Amino acid sequence: MSSLPSSAGGQAAASGEPGVPSRRELNKAATRQAITDAALNLLRSRGPGNFTVEDIADAAGISRRTFFNYFGSTEAALASVTFGFLDTALQQFRLRPADEPILDSARAALVELADPMTVAPVAEIYSLGQTNPQLSRSELEAWDHCTEQIIEAARERFARTAGHDIDELYLRALAGSVISCGKAALDVWFARCGGDLSPDSLSVLRQLLIESMGLLGSGFASHSPATPSPDRH
Repeated sequence: MSSLPSSAGGQAAASGEPGVPSRRELNKAATRQAITDAALNLLRSRGPGNFTVEDIADAAGISRRTFFNYFGSTEAALASVTFGFLDTALQQFRLRPADEPILDSARAALVELADPMTVAPVAEIYSLGQTNPQLSRSELEAWDHCTEQIIEAARERFARTAGHDIDELYLRALAGSVISCGKAALDVWFARCGGDLSPDSLSVLRQLLIESMGLLGSGFASHSPATPSPDRH
């Protein structure tokens, strides 16, 4: 694993600017990414359940103890792929205009992840989780974590714009619906494409994710269940 340029850490420390990561934070992020990359590469080469924490640590160039400073299991390291994708989508959501309808913001956040290859690792982990219960459970934890993060992001927005008490039921129903639509898109993609990770297949997944947000935004009024969306694969 390559070390960070010394200038990056020095500038962050010297600037003292809020939101600028320190050298230590950057090093931790790099170590975490190295562990995730090593776990994903081992998953591809050996398959689920055929490698250990020690294998991941060796591949990442760290100790077993360091691994457990970041993750509790091999499955948790793999699930961090999904955590990362969902966190990126949330960052995009927070950049949207405060007065924009919240579901429009959710859809726009997915559109921002324009490259189909961005969703490739998430699709790969999801596909492998279909035959690995432990990995599937870790994936569910990632989606549950995202649900809580959506609730907080929506609460922050409404607190700035609503000027009155926020309906907690609305927030939680909204977040749960967004996550359910995301899972539905993955389910339909897997049923159609069988885990194929070609660019065409990943474009189908991206479009399904966007369409699921559109259905939610329209209250499911813009589409008839008798006329399913066209298969773009």
